[in-house]
Amino acid sequence: MQRRRETGLGVPALVSIGIGGMVGGGIFSVLGLTVQVAGAGAYISFLVGGTVAALTGVSYAVLSVRIRSRGGTAAFLDRAFGPRLAGPLNLLLWLSYFVMLGLYAIAFGAYLAALLGLSADWRRVLASAVVVCFTALNLAGAKVVGRAEELLVYFKLVVLMLFCIGGLAFVDTSRVAPSAYPHGGAIVYAGCLIFLAYEGFELIANAAEDAAQPERSLPRAYLISIGTVIALYVLVAFVAVGNLTGQQIAQNRDYALAVAARPLLGQAGFTLIAIAAVVSTASAINATLYGTAKFTYLMARHGELPEHLAEPVWNRPIGGLLATAGGTLLIVNLVDIEGISLMGSAGFLLVFAAVNLAAARLADAGTGTRAAAAIGVAACVICLVALIVYAATNIPRQLMVLGAMLVLAVLGEIVIQARGRKLPEGARAASPGA
Repeated sequence: MQRRRETGLGVPALVSIGIGGMVGGGIFSVLGLTVQVAGAGAYISFLVGGTVAALTGVSYAVLSVRIRSRGGTAAFLDRAFGPRLAGPLNLLLWLSYFVMLGLYAIAFGAYLAALLGLSADWRRVLASAVVVCFTALNLAGAKVVGRAEELLVYFKLVVLMLFCIGGLAFVDTSRVAPSAYPHGGAIVYAGCLIFLAYEGFELIANAAEDAAQPERSLPRAYLISIGTVIALYVLVAFVAVGNLTGQQIAQNRDYALAVAARPLLGQAGFTLIAIAAVVSTASAINATLYGTAKFTYLMARHGELPEHLAEPVWNRPIGGLLATAGGTLLIVNLVDIEGISLMGSAGFLLVFAAVNLAAARLADAGTGTRAAAAIGVAACVICLVALIVYAATNIPRQLMVLGAMLVLAVLGEIVIQARGRKLPEGARAASPGA
């Protein structure tokens, strides 16, 4: 009897989704900030953030196999804690997407302004313009998906690998030596601050429903994608620090990666990296807007956002798209890049701590799974505390912005509960036993 051919997404496709989500705009957005905070130890900071991501990836792998849903993180939280407890966390996740979009948009504006020879004053203008542009394209039904996105993932990887391989020859070892490190607290803080650069691996969970041989493919996809990106980020940061002085980084923080390519390829290297950054961040903005609109629709269907956002217009979730775009524009124009990173990383660390806890609460979880999940919870909480302590000491105003985001998530859930959790006709709320 002929064996039936397995259909669905295999490991390569799932790895592409994970790597594409992480490298979508993260390294281009936060490299300069990381080096500014951690100096010669920036590449260690990326290892710190990557370690926390890897620990959380174990919980995501377990949950993705058990709960195969396009809802991804939201579905995990709903199943583990029920809508009343998961509601604030999912609202926080939604707000964190605003922040991530804002980070991508600021990076897009900075690299495009540098590419066009415009002053830094154009950065926010261009950032706002790209958000408006892709919102309009999504309203019209246009999106960048499929093979084009997969090709773009490999384009980014090839450009970054060329930068790393070529740049190693120009590294000044005195700039990356342990003797040049700042104090350990700065290195750990920087790793926590740029944690959102690793956030995109969660997109694998949204594709779990389509995975072929999920028990085998999903854990491997998380392991390979997170491991690859950790190695890539550490190497990119090592080369960048070894090729730039502290003054050069401070002067060109927003597009430091392009400046670091000049010793290797001159102005052509700067242009190549800048083009890759513009294309990558634009693609990430478009894909995140599209995905967040669907996430918002799902949240409203489960009664965790106002029900009006679940009412389709022209058969599409336009309300959530417009709300997300509006929130992103506020972030772009009111918060600086360090504040954006602080808000986004803290938001995702809180959500990922809850995901790790959800994995530990699985009825059929083994001892190893529970131990890994517990370590993941501890790592996320420790990083969150490190963020708060450093921010309270050095950038208290940014901490106030983070506090406002957390308060908004809690108040939003209180309002929804006070009004009664209304579900659109045909929808049902997720519950722990669902």
